Amino acid sequence: MDAATLENYAVGRWTPGASNLVDLPSAVTDEIVARTSSAGLDFKAMANHARTVGGPALRAMTFHDRAWMLKDLAIALNERKEELYALNPHTGATRKDGWIDIDGGVGTLFSFSSKGRKELPDDKVLMDGMAEQISRHGTFMGQHVLTPLQGFALHINAFNFPVWGMLEKLGPTLLAGVPAIVKPATATAFLAEAAFRMLVDTGRLPEGAVQLIVGSTGDLFDQLTGQDVVSFTGSASTAAKLRNHPRVMAESTRFIAEQDSLNASMLGPDATADSPEFDLFVKEIAREMTSKAGQKCTAIRRGIVPGPLLDAVQDALSARLAKVTVGDPRLEEVRMGALVSRSQRDDVRAKVLDISREAQIVFGDPDNVEVVGVDAQNGAFFSPILMRCDAPWSARAVHDVEAFGPVATLMPYDGLDDAIKLCNRGQGSLVMSLFTHDPHATRDVVLGSGAFHGRIAVIDRDSAKESTGHGSPLPVLIHGGPGRAGGGEELGGERGLAFYQQRVAVQGFQGTVQASFGAPAKE
Repeated sequence: MDAATLENYAVGRWTPGASNLVDLPSAVTDEIVARTSSAGLDFKAMANHARTVGGPALRAMTFHDRAWMLKDLAIALNERKEELYALNPHTGATRKDGWIDIDGGVGTLFSFSSKGRKELPDDKVLMDGMAEQISRHGTFMGQHVLTPLQGFALHINAFNFPVWGMLEKLGPTLLAGVPAIVKPATATAFLAEAAFRMLVDTGRLPEGAVQLIVGSTGDLFDQLTGQDVVSFTGSASTAAKLRNHPRVMAESTRFIAEQDSLNASMLGPDATADSPEFDLFVKEIAREMTSKAGQKCTAIRRGIVPGPLLDAVQDALSARLAKVTVGDPRLEEVRMGALVSRSQRDDVRAKVLDISREAQIVFGDPDNVEVVGVDAQNGAFFSPILMRCDAPWSARAVHDVEAFGPVATLMPYDGLDDAIKLCNRGQGSLVMSLFTHDPHATRDVVLGSGAFHGRIAVIDRDSAKESTGHGSPLPVLIHGGPGRAGGGEELGGERGLAFYQQRVAVQGFQGTVQASFGAPAKE
């Protein structure tokens, strides 16, 4: 195929990078899909354009205006999504993987549109709680309100979800009334750029509401102020570097990080080898290992199992993984595609080697994989790897090292307290899941592990049919986690807007405040 030169969208214009073009290879064939660069962009002008043009235009709209805009954007993407699916295989993803990214991203916009129209006022300001009576006779009162920040949001996205990762940030940002500058990961920027172009083509976005950088961010961080926001998804090391940028520190710029984490899944102590929860647990780990070739920030990395069931889980999971067909993601019979790049494959292989010093590889070969429909040497293919660590408390790497691919480690526990501590040993994660039919175990796990996880998915025989599973962030629920997961929150319906707004306590005469904001009196 002919390699396209991707373009930046800056100050209302599409423009290619002026020099230093970077080749973006297909994860499947290694042929060059696109070339990209942001050289020559005026990043100061981009920041000013967002603040002085995009921000005022969005703030002139009500929540309902912005919500209808999001709906129109979602409809437009939905109508053209097959164009995105045509590019999707070059990221290494199957069509099923692409559904999570493409349809999932569109669904997120629809969700925030619905929330905005049904739950937010047709106004430009948002009440935060009830009014507070301050004076004895009620003439002096206080009311918290939320107003949009008057800067811009810099969205730095990861390679694994080029569409969903962009849209899940844009939804709450635009609904809150704040313009965004989007920086997709370079490896899959060709898919993000295609989706972004569709958004601009609608004509529904006010001038300056969105801009796109398909390369490095240059000196954009030097332009940040206390009215701006950085929303980052990626590695802990990169997040730490950006979070400690002198400008971020000096201006107290809001910084939210969603980092990869060693998410755990626990099989409850009430499970047996014949129980429905056992089968659901095995099925879910296999799905999380192979979906997007394990390249999900929410993927299960540690399977925590009652000691007496460890052998049975290993056998059942290995049997299921043996049925996974790896190869060209465009083929219907293929169940798992490739990693995003050969450099990513090499990184995963090195991490598996590190972990394998403490854990035995019981399924798969990190150096060899049988591939269907394409030459394995050209693509970034990797075998599912299942490991087993019989002494998790004397191990380090299984709790500290993440192989960002189709890799998971099983480990035994001795009693529920031990299992909870093993889950928490991951030092904070985006999600953990619990497979149990015991409400008492559920309560104990939530109380014991809730502080270490952004989300806990409890799955059993009663919920399994309709459950969205372990690894699916939802627009209406928060996505983020403490500790090594970054300490941030995204999505969460109305909660997702708060990061892009300033909470202000307004004090004054009751009649004036209520007339200004329609604040309800406290009962």
